[in-house]
Amino acid sequence: MSLDETEPRKAPKSNNAKKPTRIQTENRSRLLEAALEMFSRFGFRGTTLDQIARQAGMSKSNLLYYYPSKAMIYRAVLEETLDAWLKPLRALDVASDPATELGDYISRKLSHSAKNPTASRLFANEVLEGAPVMMDVLRGPLKDLVDAKAGVIRTWIAQGRLKPVDPYHLVFMIWATTQHYADFDTQIRAITGHSVEEPKFRKGAEETLKTLFLSTLIP
Repeated sequence: MSLDETEPRKAPKSNNAKKPTRIQTENRSRLLEAALEMFSRFGFRGTTLDQIARQAGMSKSNLLYYYPSKAMIYRAVLEETLDAWLKPLRALDVASDPATELGDYISRKLSHSAKNPTASRLFANEVLEGAPVMMDVLRGPLKDLVDAKAGVIRTWIAQGRLKPVDPYHLVFMIWATTQHYADFDTQIRAITGHSVEEPKFRKGAEETLKTLFLSTLIP
């Protein structure tokens, strides 16, 4: 089986112990950006390494130096997407005011949807297909993080700073409402003529979601 035909579920994790140089870091960033563009257009099976290399402006042999298979670069794109997506959740601080923390979380998630709609849709497609590449991450690091932040929400509830609510359902609902603006951008444009990329429209979405969540949750 050729490299381009490797199934994504077979992708190994990279384990390079050496710290990459500046040029290596820049080249990897170019490759991941190019790969995101190609995978979002043609899917995993419809994308070739030659296409990714051309999009990145480098040779296929140079691409293979960084990522020995299409499956590895596909996984790297998804891992980078998930890492960026989870940064706002990692920032939830149990010592801070829950209204401020949850409001900021909603704002950051909407901003991420506006700036990275293609990445969000690619990851959504991975999950809809049963997460063949990322299931180990979903069951491992993602679950651990959500469990930890569920503990933060429970602490706020125990302190009387937040009304009783299931923390997992709360997190899922925030994900669903904020990421909707990226994953269903075409539908939103068709109905409203606007997109979350537009600051005024995004501000309206942000204010609506904050009113919905915070008026319900804050005692």
